[in-house]
Parts: sequence; C-alpha cells; structure tokens
Amino acid sequence: MLVSLTIRDFVLIDELTLELAEGLHVISGETGAGKSILIDALALVLGGRASPEVVRTGCEQAEVEALFDVDKAPELRARLVEGELVAKGSSEDELVIRRVVGANGRSKAYVNGRLVTAAQLAQLARGLVDVSSQHESQTLCDPSTHGALLDAYARLEPLREEVAQKVSAALAVAKRAAEVRAKVETARAREDFLRFQLHEIDELSITPGEEKELEATRGRLRHADKLASATRGAVDRLDEGEASLLDGLRRVASEISFAASLDDSLAPNVTAIEGAIEVLQDAARTLGRYAEEVEAEPDRLAEIEERLFKIQRLVRKHGGSTEDLLARRDELARELATLDSADATIDELDKERRALLEAATKSAKKLSKKRVDAATSLGDAIALELSSLAMGRARITVDVAPIAAPAASAASASGAGATSGNDDDALVVALDGGEKARLTRSGLDRVEIMIAPNPGEEPKPLRKIASGGELSRALLAVKRVLASNAPAGLYVFDEVDAGVGGAVAEAIGRKIADVAKHHQVLCITHLAQIAAFADVHFAVSKHEAAGRTLAEVKKLKAKERSEEIARMLGGATVTPTTRKAAEEMLRTSQKGREKGDAKAQPRG
Repeated sequence: MLVSLTIRDFVLIDELTLELAEGLHVISGETGAGKSILIDALALVLGGRASPEVVRTGCEQAEVEALFDVDKAPELRARLVEGELVAKGSSEDELVIRRVVGANGRSKAYVNGRLVTAAQLAQLARGLVDVSSQHESQTLCDPSTHGALLDAYARLEPLREEVAQKVSAALAVAKRAAEVRAKVETARAREDFLRFQLHEIDELSITPGEEKELEATRGRLRHADKLASATRGAVDRLDEGEASLLDGLRRVASEISFAASLDDSLAPNVTAIEGAIEVLQDAARTLGRYAEEVEAEPDRLAEIEERLFKIQRLVRKHGGSTEDLLARRDELARELATLDSADATIDELDKERRALLEAATKSAKKLSKKRVDAATSLGDAIALELSSLAMGRARITVDVAPIAAPAASAASASGAGATSGNDDDALVVALDGGEKARLTRSGLDRVEIMIAPNPGEEPKPLRKIASGGELSRALLAVKRVLASNAPAGLYVFDEVDAGVGGAVAEAIGRKIADVAKHHQVLCITHLAQIAAFADVHFAVSKHEAAGRTLAEVKKLKAKERSEEIARMLGGATVTPTTRKAAEEMLRTSQKGREKGDAKAQPRG
C-alpha cells in the first residue's frame, strides 16, 4: 500500500506530499490541470524511464519519493531482506523509494537509502502497483501474466509453486549432466595426449629432490681429477708430508704440556691444542678416504647427464620444479580416472533427471487440467461483470494451450525423458497424446484471456481490442473478478472512463469501488458518477505565481467535494441545480457502497 508520495520540482509541481490510506482515492480537475503528472511521478519512482523534461524549468533536479507499507507483500519483503535493502533501524514492513532526475537527464534511484540501478528498482518494484489507462495495462494486457491470474482465481498457487520447484530441480540436474558431458567430451578429444603425458612422466620414475641430488653428483664427476688432486694435497700438508701441519702441532702440544707441569695456568692451552689436533686428524682421514674414492667415471657421468636432460625437459614442458612435475602427474591421473568413471556419472545424473522430470511433468499435467477446468469459470465471471458495464453481449474465453516446443527439441524429445529446451528455463516433454511441449517453471501452458465484444466476432487478445472504451471496461471487469486474488497492493486507474457516461459510468464507479474493498485504488477521472464513490477526493488545479505556472493538489473536505462534483456535472458554471444533483449523487453512491455488492462472484 502506498502511504505517501512526495514530489519536488517535477514538471509543474513545485512541492507536494500526498498522504494516502486504504480505499478509493479519486483525483479530478480540469483538462490540462496536471492530473497525469501524478501518475508520471509514480511511474518514475517505480523504475520508469527518466527524462530531463520532467525537471521543472529553472531547477537543477526533480525528485520523487514514495513510502510503501509492504506488510502484506511477503515476496517483496523477502527480496528486500535478500538484497540487504532494509533500512538500518527501520521496520521490514517499510519500503522507501526515492528517484532523482537531473536537468541533464541522468537519474539516481535509492531503495531504503541504498543506491540501486533503474533496472534493479524496476525488478524490485514489480507487483507493487498495477496501472491501467485507456490504452494499456501493465499486467492485464501482457499475456505472460494471465497464467498467474488464472492460478490466483482458481487458488492454484501452491500447485504452481510445486511445479516450479520440481522443474528447477530437474533443470539443475540437467545442467550438471550437461556440464559433465561437455567436460568429458573435451577430455575425450585429448585423452590420448593425456595418457602420453602421464606415461612420459611415469616412465622416468622421478623421486622428490632427485634433480638436486643428480646435479650434485654430476658436478663431482665432472671435476673428479681436480677434486682428487686437491684432497690428496690437503692430506699431505695436514699429516703425511714432511713437516706436516699436524707434526708441528704435536711438537707444540708436547712443549706446552711440559710448561703446564711447571705452571698450571697453561693447562687450558694444552687442551685447546690437543682438541685442534684431534679435529685436524679427523679431517685428514675424511679427505684421505674422499681422495681414494673420487675418480672420473665417464659412463656414469653420461648416464646422469642423460637423466637430468630428460627430467629438465619435462620440468620445462610442464613448468616449475620436479615437485610441480609430480603434482602434474597426479592431476593427469585424476583427470583420466574421472574419464574412466564419467560414463557412470552421466548415467546416474540422467537417471536422476528423468525421475525429477517425470515428477515435474506429472504435477504440471495436474496443474494444466485444473487450469482448463477453471478457465471457463473465469471467462464467465468476467463476462458477468461486463454485463453490468453495457457489454452484456461480450463473450470471454480463457485460452489454455500447451507451450509449443521448438522444432529441433520436439524432434528429439520422448516421454518423460525429454531433452532440455532452447533456454535455461524450460524442458521439452511429451504430452499424453504424443504432442511435444515446453515445460517451464510456470507449467506447460500458455494462458491468454480473449474477448469478443460483439456477437459473431472471434475472440481476440485483450491487447488487440480496438475500442478504448471496451478495453477500459474489459480491464476493469478482469480486475473486479480478481480483486481479492491479484498481487498488486495499489491499483491505479488513469482515465479508464474514456468513451462512457451515464449509467455505464456509474457502473464503472461501483466496480472500481468494489476493487477498493480489496486493494488501495488511485483513480483519475473526469466523470462525477465515478468520483462520487471516492473515500478520499483530491482536486488538481493550475495557477500562475510570479510569472510561473504551478499545479496544486488539494484534499477536499465534504463541502468542497460536493462543489467539485457539481463542477464535474455542470462544467464551468455551477448552478443550484447541479449542486443539488451533486449532493444527491454523493448520498446515493455512499449508500450503495455501504450496502455492498450482494452478488457473489463464482470461484474456480
């Protein structure tokens, strides 16, 4: 429900705040006074196209802000919570939408204080308001919405949701199977190459750290002569040659040992020298063994060179180090193992998909049958409403037919094991008669409300009705029948009284008042017969101030309202006769509203 609408510097409006409640709100005024500006402002705040022309002359920007109570819109509240668009410290039942349009045409949109795109705003605001005008309706002239309306009329939403969940599950499994199949097909194309790579790595039997060990051994073998010469020379100088370093140290140790017997303070030095002798002796022995073992091995060197070449070639080919090469080997093995088990995985997924699709198809066929059963009832109910709107001979049909499958998919579909369709939201299934159809989240059916305004004519879609008056009445009849079920919280009727008058106008007013029993209604009208049914009456007027034109909207009190009804009846000149007629019209309409509509509408 729209709680308030604030408009600033928008076309002819300087600043305006409309406070709304439940029931029927009527907006009247002279032609050109600016009544439709309010509808344009509301359309803008709901995600409509922004234009620099809406900015009041001389102003930098136009601004429209709407406060909605979404307590009775659980789906919208869920979208707000999911999108983290609940204002901090505010109730989840409140929705504040603000739209700002600059003089350059650029616009910004805010939802509960958060900046959003115009597309996000339009998606979020979907279902908040239903706007009807002489030539269009945002929902009822769109055939894609008729299925939901039929389901609402026949109380089929739970079954529709069941179908949606089952189709979503089948689509999810079908997508997984398609992804696995695509991955396998890609892998199959290079399976031989993968196996060659794995064999090439396995053939070398590489161990972690082997490359570094081989490089060390290769370095030793390449310089064996130099290493042998160096170590032998070191052994000679340390211990085996004449005047070796160790012989000299032994003599020093003997001399200092004698001195220490004379002076105890020298004892630590003896220990230090003897320790050095011991360390050097160990080094000499180690170097001696090394010198005896090291030797040039051309065959061994060639063997190591060849293995290192093979390892390094594979490392360069796959990148990284030997550890990375071994990781790549494990990756190849896993990929090939997946290939070996892929067929079984695909078979399991296909089996699961067929079971899910069979269940979804069963529920969708049940939904289709209930829709067909309810279609006639809905058509009759709309026709009954039209009979009180001077269209008593109009014939309404609600066409329920399978959604045709694309030719390519239809050729390949068979039974419940059908293929997926051309998009991500549909599957192709076989109906009981063998005909192929698309199964979507909303079911198997294409639903469209059709009307033949006059006897002998073939029913046509609502959107193709030529007469504006007939279209207005047809849309109103549909809304009246669906008033207690349709999703929108606010209904807007923008001059839907075009081409009618007299008793028909009064009937339209009564129907709109009936809709207002279930939904908040905002109605722009030129007809007193409709305005008389209002719970709240606003009058729009236009005047000049400081050389500029301003539109003003005023909430009328009882006496002012009677005067406005009289103006609508009599034109520019209001006479005592028109005033008396206005007062009588208001009394009659209010009595009619209190009495209510005694006729119960047939339900599906």
